[in-house]
Amino acid sequence: RSHVVIKSKANIITSKSFPFIKQINLRYTTIQIMNDQDNKSLNDIVANVKQAQTLYSTFTQDQVDHIFRVAALAAADARILLAQMAVEESGMGVIEDKVIKNHFSSEYIYNKYRDDKTCGVIDEDEEYGISVLAEPVGLICGVVPCTNPTSTTIFKALISLKTRNGIIFSPHPRTKKSTCHAATIVLDAAVKAGAPPGIIGFVEEPTLAISNALMRHPSINLILATGGPAMVRSAYSSGKPAIGVGAGNVPVIIDETADVKRCVSSILMSKTFDNGVVCASEQAIIVLDDIYDQVKDRFAKYGAYIMSRDEADKVRHLLFINGALNADIVGQSAVKIAELAGLVVPPYTKILIGQGDEVHPDDEYAHEKLSPTLGMFRAKSFEHAVKQAKIMVEIGGFGHTSCLYTDQDLNTERIQYFAESMKTARILLNTPTSHGGIGDLYNFKLDPSLTLGCGSWGGNSVSDNVGPKHLINRKTVAKRAENMLWHKLPQSIYFRRGSMATAMEDLKDRKKAFIVTDAFLFEHTPHIHELVELLRQKGIDSEVFHDVHADPNLSTIRKGTEVMNTFRPDLIIAIGGGSPMDAAKMMWVQYEHPEVCFKELALRFMDIRKRIYKFPKMGVKAQLVCIPTTSGTGSEVTPFAVVTDDSTGIKYPIADYALTPNMAIIDANLVMHMPKGLTAAGGIDAVVHSLEAYVSVLANEYTDGQALQALKLLKEYLPRAYNKGAADPVAREKVHNAATIAGIAFANAFLGVCHSMAHKIGSEFHIPHGIANAMLLCNTIRYNATNMPTKQTAFSQYDRPNSLRRYGEVAMFLGFKQVHTEDRVEAMLQWLEELKALLDIPPSIQAWGIDEDTFMSKVDELAVMAFDDQCTGANPRYPLISELKAILIDSYYGRKYQESYDRLLPVGTSMASLKAANWIHEEPNYPNSVSSISSHVFIESPSEDELPNEPR
Repeated sequence: RSHVVIKSKANIITSKSFPFIKQINLRYTTIQIMNDQDNKSLNDIVANVKQAQTLYSTFTQDQVDHIFRVAALAAADARILLAQMAVEESGMGVIEDKVIKNHFSSEYIYNKYRDDKTCGVIDEDEEYGISVLAEPVGLICGVVPCTNPTSTTIFKALISLKTRNGIIFSPHPRTKKSTCHAATIVLDAAVKAGAPPGIIGFVEEPTLAISNALMRHPSINLILATGGPAMVRSAYSSGKPAIGVGAGNVPVIIDETADVKRCVSSILMSKTFDNGVVCASEQAIIVLDDIYDQVKDRFAKYGAYIMSRDEADKVRHLLFINGALNADIVGQSAVKIAELAGLVVPPYTKILIGQGDEVHPDDEYAHEKLSPTLGMFRAKSFEHAVKQAKIMVEIGGFGHTSCLYTDQDLNTERIQYFAESMKTARILLNTPTSHGGIGDLYNFKLDPSLTLGCGSWGGNSVSDNVGPKHLINRKTVAKRAENMLWHKLPQSIYFRRGSMATAMEDLKDRKKAFIVTDAFLFEHTPHIHELVELLRQKGIDSEVFHDVHADPNLSTIRKGTEVMNTFRPDLIIAIGGGSPMDAAKMMWVQYEHPEVCFKELALRFMDIRKRIYKFPKMGVKAQLVCIPTTSGTGSEVTPFAVVTDDSTGIKYPIADYALTPNMAIIDANLVMHMPKGLTAAGGIDAVVHSLEAYVSVLANEYTDGQALQALKLLKEYLPRAYNKGAADPVAREKVHNAATIAGIAFANAFLGVCHSMAHKIGSEFHIPHGIANAMLLCNTIRYNATNMPTKQTAFSQYDRPNSLRRYGEVAMFLGFKQVHTEDRVEAMLQWLEELKALLDIPPSIQAWGIDEDTFMSKVDELAVMAFDDQCTGANPRYPLISELKAILIDSYYGRKYQESYDRLLPVGTSMASLKAANWIHEEPNYPNSVSSISSHVFIESPSEDELPNEPR
């Protein structure tokens, strides 16, 4: 439980003396043990600051801003005194430069952040229902380096005050007095302005053991670490959230277009600033051959001492001892360093420059030196210079800072290349890096800071210049919002008998029409020839493609697109049932955008507006007109197309509003002689469209009326149209209109799992789409019609399970007047069963002639594929795959779907245990197993208004 630090002058400590140590190679190592008094003292400091911060966290923004201002004024006023103390105590740096840093850390920090909101609501968007609240992180451990003790303390204290945090400083032992005095000045001013006493704390007699103990203290919420690599690593290994800065080994490239006078002056100013202790100071310059001598001469003329090879070696051996930076030269003047190395240099020498042919990790001048010593290397080309700069960053400056001197107005490509190559968070142009890196001096959008994040490259958690935003927890309050919905239709919908001829007037500006249809219509009906003649009368050339078969596949679409590419139409007309219209939509896409990938088109989405794949803009080359000659699919007004991949046999529903036709022509004259089987399949398909659209989670005020009206028309006229055909033209027209109205409804409200399953069994067993829907419809309703689904579909508008009520509304609209919702739904189910019988639709999948073993061998795969179908997402009950499988099996045998709860209960749960738990009161007449809990669940399901707040 003690914190141990080893102290010894031995270079190697072995396990002989200390069994818990294997071997440590160090120049100096220390052992210190925190005694009880140290622990008590530290705990007292933490407790005091924590108590103050708890109170401070309740302060308003106005109170905090006043405290922030007064504290900044006090720090700025003490800038000279604190600079003198820091230099006197540390023996490093330059008083006058530390004055600038102290002034910067108070004045610039205050100016930048004075108006920032850090209390309460700091951001709000009423339109989207979002507000963001700021909360302090709590208690911060501030680790302060000996190189910049007072300015770093001022900076961290001020941003902590601005964010209502408490901070406890852990000074470097070498600069403990100046650090603590800086903290005291800010603290006293803050308290005088109204801050709680003790809001800033500090360790007066710091040791490595105490510093580590503070970082690991249970009450510390965040570590703000500035210091050497070892200290930063210690902060990150403390188990606490930490913001630390990495080492800086700043490379500077000077290319042939640079302003040599300005760059030499800037580097001399920056490198001598505080004798080079700023971590963002230049460590080596890489100069292109073309101007190398010019740059070198300019440095020599203005105060740099260009060392000979022998002189550079002497300084080299002084800079690093046993591979570590010599602390005796950090922050010393160039003259003093030369003297320590045994060199005699002019007294006005500003920096010492050691030359090298190329950057190499073994060259000390390519490392961070924290002193007015600079490496100077040659580059044959700009790319060669960048390569060397990358090596410098890799040596010890990952994530920190790099710099390029160039013509920043003309060399944009060169700047981009440099920026992309450097793994540094700050990439400065034509800027003294000591000043430029800390921000707001040479670029006013770079945040001012004395803690420079280095990102993941440097082992840090942030790559920004650290500021108040990093010291707050952001709480986002998100109001429940409803998705924006839309109601999209073709630009024109023509309807009534004989409307095809009238609609052609809108197309007279077109030149070439490509007609997509099937062989039966082309060969056995007059419709195609009538259409061609109407186009001819308008001066429109036409080409007929009549090779579309039921369930169009990709091969057919490619074939049609090839013909289309040759003919180059500006109008595409799909005439026929759903298959020609679906095929025409996909040919349209391939014609306008041959680069599209079918797999991406078919990729399922959760929200059509947020899908990964974005459909290209359609209608640039041609417009699409759809003319249905069957009543059912609604494809003439929908953004959907169902296509089969003939290489796999899988049927894919493609959906995007870009596929919505430009025009739909609903001419009932074209459907008068539909075969009875087609009338039945199309009519029942339209019934399913309406029902699924009405209970969809996307159902809305605009689609509801269309779904209900379509159902009303179908209930009244579909049996007549089926029985009488062309002999009842009114019924034919009503059903034709109803199918399109249902199409409009589901185009905007989408469908559900009935269609999901129908797509799959239709593709697998070649069952007509409408018939497949009919076989699954009633069991889908039984499955959906519950107020307690296993899972509810997540959609903002769909706030609670309501499909039972919605089915009841449909039943009432259709004339079923039973008192209870469940009874009305049951009556509607009975009507649907009677309608299917009247339309001669088999009562089960098995009755269609599908072999039992074949079906059962496929049912698991079918359930998974149905779950993944695009229609599933809008179903009011989010299905389990096992539930879809149960619906498929029950529909295969033609039996009523019943809830199966064994998948939700432990294996072996008996009916007796359910009765004992009061889940059921009377055992139904079914086998004694959980899987056979009967339609009691459906029949006795309470209506929405009857549901208790907490149902058992």
